[in-house]
Amino acid sequence: MGGPGEKPYKVYRGGRTKGRVPVAGADRRDRKPPRQRESARSNDGGSGRQVVRRPRRRWGWRRWLSLSLVGIVLFLIVWGVLGYFSVRSGVSAANGRLPEGTTAPLKTQNGLMLSNASNILLLGTDHSDNGQAGRSSDRHSDSMMLLRTDPSRHRLVFLSIPRDLRAAIPGYGTSKINAAMQIGGPKLAISTVAQLTGLPINHVVIVDFGAFQTLIDGVGGIDVNVPAPILSNRFDCPYKTTSRCAAWPGWRFRKGVQHMDGHRALIYSRIRENRLNPGDSDITRALRQQAVMQQTLGKLASASTFFRLPFSGSKLLSPIATDLSTWQFLQLGWVKFRAGGTLHCRLGGKDYGDGYITGTEENIAVIQMVVGNSAPQPPPPGSGPYGPGCVSGNDTFK
Repeated sequence: MGGPGEKPYKVYRGGRTKGRVPVAGADRRDRKPPRQRESARSNDGGSGRQVVRRPRRRWGWRRWLSLSLVGIVLFLIVWGVLGYFSVRSGVSAANGRLPEGTTAPLKTQNGLMLSNASNILLLGTDHSDNGQAGRSSDRHSDSMMLLRTDPSRHRLVFLSIPRDLRAAIPGYGTSKINAAMQIGGPKLAISTVAQLTGLPINHVVIVDFGAFQTLIDGVGGIDVNVPAPILSNRFDCPYKTTSRCAAWPGWRFRKGVQHMDGHRALIYSRIRENRLNPGDSDITRALRQQAVMQQTLGKLASASTFFRLPFSGSKLLSPIATDLSTWQFLQLGWVKFRAGGTLHCRLGGKDYGDGYITGTEENIAVIQMVVGNSAPQPPPPGSGPYGPGCVSGNDTFK
């Protein structure tokens, strides 16, 4: 017992703890899983339904893949639109460079190029001296080639026309076919080729070989299959001093596929003499130009060029004058992309030593091969370098 006035218990003044006063069983309730606690709280409201909050789902690989595909498609669409406007600017300039009256002899395209055959005349002009005095003012067409698109057969046909082939030039009598360009420009050249071949010419493309290297460099160069080794004569010497040019043997090209930039491809197209093969002729030179033109067209329709279009689309067409519209260029690119094969054909004839190549009846058969009315046949054995015929894209003329 304590003394008088002394309480039978002690009071400790430690201060009152804030918050709810713990009650019995609270520890056990707090140990419930989070989902059960949420359910218990929802039941307190008296709704009678148990509410379960699901955890947030993470994005799976399918969602990421779908989002990536949509992004790629949008990027290609935007890039394609930018490229289209860039190409349209270049095509508009190319249309403006076409001499007045050139389109008069052209025949209207029968439907879309995507589904109908079309004949496009390619005229290559080269005003370089090329070792020949006075050539800088020459307006002859150095290369005459007919490109026939054939969507129904999924093929492209290149018809090479020798520049020395004897032809009737409307209104001017008989002469070498390349003189038509000199006399009456591309308008007369179109009429002459249409009369010679009997084929309607739907479009024309005039290529300035002097500036052609700009186009080839613009598409990143081309890969050309050189059928035989070449050692040219001395033209367009790469050295500045006369002594080095005198000791320089000429341009060399090894046999096989090789990558060429614009300048080297232009040199390859200009070679008129092969010291390693005296049998090379103007026909052989035309085939080299044909190979360069074909590879350039193929590169223009490639995916790598598509990604350059917004930056260089207008510059790519700077060496070209044409009547083709932007939409027709796009169709041509698609037809080239879809083509499963390429046919190389050439007109030819006999060389009687008068400076002309006189056509023979075999040229009529070649035209039938071009339009697909007969199976392709190579030049007959012993016909020489001027023999007309056709070979597939994997073969070369002998």
